[in-house]
Amino acid sequence: MAASQASLLLQKQLKDLCKNPVAGFSAGLVDETNIFEWSVTIIGPPDTLYEGGFFNAIMSFPSNYPNSPPTVKFTTEIWHPNVYPDGRVCISILHPPGDDPNGYELASERWMPVHTVCLLDVNLFSINAYS
Repeated sequence: MAASQASLLLQKQLKDLCKNPVAGFSAGLVDETNIFEWSVTIIGPPDTLYEGGFFNAIMSFPSNYPNSPPTVKFTTEIWHPNVYPDGRVCISILHPPGDDPNGYELASERWMPVHTVCLLDVNLFSINAYS
């Protein structure tokens, strides 16, 4: 049941994103039969070290989305303090909801079920904005 609800929500969010695109960001399905895995491209913002770059990533959603956050992994090589050498992205909004067991993040900085892919798009875009 949860996967069905997550699937419907992701279909709606992908449709909304295609209808109202975010500048410098595009998304589509890796495989037309799997709404839980998206291929995304982020275009490097102007006036940054990433300007003119095209950075591809895979965004994978859990079956209990939006209660748990997606994971994001760049498939294009990129250097950024919030991206591990294997491409996995580590930003607060992608961490599970609730209090940080290490005490570094506020619960309000972490994933919440009210977040949408569009909010995530903006946050992924901003990780490339560092120069």
